Amino acid sequence: MIFGFNTDVKHVDTIYHVQSEARESEKLLQTQVFVRGRCIGKKAISYATSAAETGFGDHQKEQLLRDQHRLVLESIKDGKLESVLDQAENESLAGIKQLDVQWENAESVHTNRNLTMQLRVTEGGTAVPKARLTFRFARPDAAPFYTQAVTDAAGNAEISVEVDESALPDSSVMVQANHEGRTVTRKFALRKT
Repeated sequence: MIFGFNTDVKHVDTIYHVQSEARESEKLLQTQVFVRGRCIGKKAISYATSAAETGFGDHQKEQLLRDQHRLVLESIKDGKLESVLDQAENESLAGIKQLDVQWENAESVHTNRNLTMQLRVTEGGTAVPKARLTFRFARPDAAPFYTQAVTDAAGNAEISVEVDESALPDSSVMVQANHEGRTVTRKFALRKT
């Protein structure tokens, strides 16, 4: 299983978050581009034909995904992002349900030395119960902290981590949601309010 790649890249005055992952159940390698938490486009290629070939495994998938991720990063740096993204009318992706993770309380998360995140997992806008969430909390001068949660019937889950508020601007949280073989990964930057 490939966890994926996440990179922030700046072009002019915009910071783009580029996230690539293998979508095993659809046999897709997908790269999504986000600006301020909103997906502005994606690039996906199928590896279904290659998967049937002898000798094609995780190493080959990872290299293809790494190359696709690098292509999108370079296109952003060159100001040519639109030239590599899939068109919205691309019918090969239109029927694929997409898992999504929303950070519900992004404006108010730190009180009494605790960081509390309320998240919601959806698929095509519908709540996803029993999705497994894996959290990776990275902060300065400390080893990453990992924890897991499972969404309730409304697709909601909550985590709480003890952390000093002054460490928030240098910290980040990566969340991977997994449901019935589909995954989505989001990286959230934290800030002091």
